[in-house]
Amino acid sequence: MNINTKEDALRSIEEHNVKFIRLQFTDIQGVVKDVEIPVTQIEKALDSGISFDGSSVEGFVRIDESDMVLKPDVSSFAILPWNKEKGVVARVICDVYTPDGKPFKGDPRYVLKKVLKQAEEMGFILNVGPELEFFLFEKLNGKATTIPHDFGRYFEFAPADLAEDIRRDIVLTLTSLGFDIEASHHEVAFGQHEIDFKYGDALVTADNVMTFRYVTRTIAKVNGLHATFMPKPIFGENGSGMHVNLSLSNIDTSDNAFYDPNGEMQISDTTRHFIGGVLKHVKAITAISNPLVNSYKRLVPGYEAPVNIAWSGANRSSLIRIPAARGKSTRVELRNPDPSCNPYLTFAAILAAGMDGIKNKIDPGNPIDVNIFDLSEAERNEMGIGSLPNTLKDAIYYLSKDDVLRDALGPHVLDNVMRLAKAEWDAYRIQVHDWEIQRYLNTV
Repeated sequence: MNINTKEDALRSIEEHNVKFIRLQFTDIQGVVKDVEIPVTQIEKALDSGISFDGSSVEGFVRIDESDMVLKPDVSSFAILPWNKEKGVVARVICDVYTPDGKPFKGDPRYVLKKVLKQAEEMGFILNVGPELEFFLFEKLNGKATTIPHDFGRYFEFAPADLAEDIRRDIVLTLTSLGFDIEASHHEVAFGQHEIDFKYGDALVTADNVMTFRYVTRTIAKVNGLHATFMPKPIFGENGSGMHVNLSLSNIDTSDNAFYDPNGEMQISDTTRHFIGGVLKHVKAITAISNPLVNSYKRLVPGYEAPVNIAWSGANRSSLIRIPAARGKSTRVELRNPDPSCNPYLTFAAILAAGMDGIKNKIDPGNPIDVNIFDLSEAERNEMGIGSLPNTLKDAIYYLSKDDVLRDALGPHVLDNVMRLAKAEWDAYRIQVHDWEIQRYLNTV
């Protein structure tokens, strides 16, 4: 049933004999957190929220201002389909508030809502369709390894693809949670998979990305495996991306604002300017959409990952491409984000950049129709094709200088994103890695 009101949620709780409710939210790093309450507390939660200690959540608040409140968004209410023998459990995604009833500016969901509202004031609604890739690895003595569960390749099927049934379980679980699944298949690398769900409103889609990761890890665990959304777990193999398909709808007409049957490539000036804005800000966006040290091991030439700041039609060597479908399906595909990102902050950053492009009519230049991977560095330079940042350190430098993204994220989130990224880079920088031992120990 569709849950739109408090009464709908209470009715579903009674019909399914729910015993516990998980109040879920997401921290700045994109990690799902939850507080479980007995069903007897649900009316209190729905009416006034449930308090929790925000100082214990990374990137939220200091200990001297720690009281925070979780307020459920009833439209996200869903029955979880496992462990029912111990009592049926439901979950609901929450917004984070301060004790005085104001939205908490460090809540990633609030950040996305704020930018979506700004877009609505310009007459647009953002729709997003992500494509999440992940690996299934074997476990040894209960611990995750990097041993692939199978040795299939792209679009492989059984017996090479051993994960057909596991992907089917994930799809069935997601469907029971209200997802509209479009495709499920093996990806290029050994043990790598992709499941695509239908595009939708950006906020709902960000919620769905978090649910997708949670469900995938749970189903893998039930099957004795480990699922990871780490961007590049195996050297020499393709990494995992989260290509993001984006379109804008006109609020007044619901028409696709990216489609123009009379325009060049049948795309509108709005599309071109949106692309121009994203290209202008993409080096800063990368700090949000590719937030780990490991993210930049994926963003290297030779593994299908985009590194070239350019746009095109169907050309997959560009950072941004326009898939062939037109009409209502006209969309922009941004190819650099990876599935470790916080989807709320990533969608907010992309939208803010695109809106800047529309407001200021930023020209993206001409589309690139050749395979950029085959061009020399001199040829790329001559064509004005730049590259994404090579490291997390470089990406956070660009973010620190980008006023549009600084305004979109707000000072609280920006400061914490920068702090956490710098700490991650420093922790990586001072480590002595196996590569260094093997290369230098006997030669220096």
